Amino acid sequence: MIKSLLGLSLTALLVSSCINDHQPQTMAKSITIENVLDSKPLVESGTFKGPGMPPVILPGQSVSFSFSAAKNQRLTFATMYGWSNDLFFAPENPGIKLYGDDGTPLTGDVSAQIKLWDNGTRVNATPGMALVHPGTAEATPKSIKEVKGTDDYGHTFLPASQLMGVSLVYDGNSMFTITLKNQSGGTANETPFSPGVWAISYVAGGNLLLPEPVYSNGKATTEALTRIAEAGDNGPLSALLTAQTGIFTPLSPVLVVVYNGAENPFYKPGENDRGEGLKDLAQKGNADILAAALKNKPGIKNVYVLKEPTSTVLLPKIGGNMGGKVTQPLMLAPGDRIAIATMYGFSNDWFFATSGNDLDGTATGDVSGSIALYDNGTALDQFPGAGITQFNLAGTPLTESKAIAPVPNPNPFTTLPAIGSIIKVTLQ
Repeated sequence: MIKSLLGLSLTALLVSSCINDHQPQTMAKSITIENVLDSKPLVESGTFKGPGMPPVILPGQSVSFSFSAAKNQRLTFATMYGWSNDLFFAPENPGIKLYGDDGTPLTGDVSAQIKLWDNGTRVNATPGMALVHPGTAEATPKSIKEVKGTDDYGHTFLPASQLMGVSLVYDGNSMFTITLKNQSGGTANETPFSPGVWAISYVAGGNLLLPEPVYSNGKATTEALTRIAEAGDNGPLSALLTAQTGIFTPLSPVLVVVYNGAENPFYKPGENDRGEGLKDLAQKGNADILAAALKNKPGIKNVYVLKEPTSTVLLPKIGGNMGGKVTQPLMLAPGDRIAIATMYGFSNDWFFATSGNDLDGTATGDVSGSIALYDNGTALDQFPGAGITQFNLAGTPLTESKAIAPVPNPNPFTTLPAIGSIIKVTLQ
């Protein structure tokens, strides 16, 4: 009897051991997604100059340049009043208003928004062709100040709008062309205009990131602006603005899907959006609709929407502060794969997603090389961060229907940093 019981016990242990040997062994891991973009506050900047040599804008001449802009963004610029010691033309901060409160583009004559400013670094002599440059330096530099009829030395000036004509044309799809005309000829303040600079700041949360990129009224000037105001040299200020121009974008709450299958469960390049919620993620940053749809699909094991606790979105690096980061613990079995997706926040319908066969659950470390940037094909594209129909810039996307495809880089609007310099994904 005892031998019989021992035999049964050994048999049970052997069977149990065999069963355990064939059960999938789960692994405890975690996935971390970070916005590692070293963001810039200016979405666009550039220079302009006259058609001749030297490249000044003479009375009667005009110069034009084009740019993209979203609602609440402003255009600013600076150019020297050439026959002065240190005066310059610029819009009053934060710049020329481009849209009405209802989002309608503003066009036509906007000359009234232009002012004449004293840089405060030179004693103002009588303006005109005979003026000697650079003139006498102020014993104590003054703050930048608007010239309203007369300067601090009693010299009279017509309103800037009578010397410089400024007009806006809306070219469609968030693009404008501005024309600056020198109409000072024959006036008491006839003068050429120097080569100049222009800039447009990003808007985040309804606020301009850099509302005074060129000058600050009532404050000391900069060396770069002084080069324009005193000598018409736009090189240093152009270099300064260029260094502040680039990419700024948040990443939306991140969709993370653990599945067991042969291909990504929510998109495929070359196919149109499936109508399951990816459009909402790509256009609005809303991953919840797609997450709900995926939970009912075969092979889906877990679905997460990761939101940054404070801001919900993952902000980029701003002013030395680290970008947003989210982490999710995972339980993975052999054969499990991981797919992620998050919106390029300041776009019409671009999204980052795992490419190819997504992430192998056994991978470890930095797996950002598996991430690609795609155009969802459901909204008309505009300059990223400067589009009037971009949802996160208070716009309504314009519908189109194209297959999902990688976003080219450079693209028709700008050149993006490497994907690994925007989003970092780590499995541990």
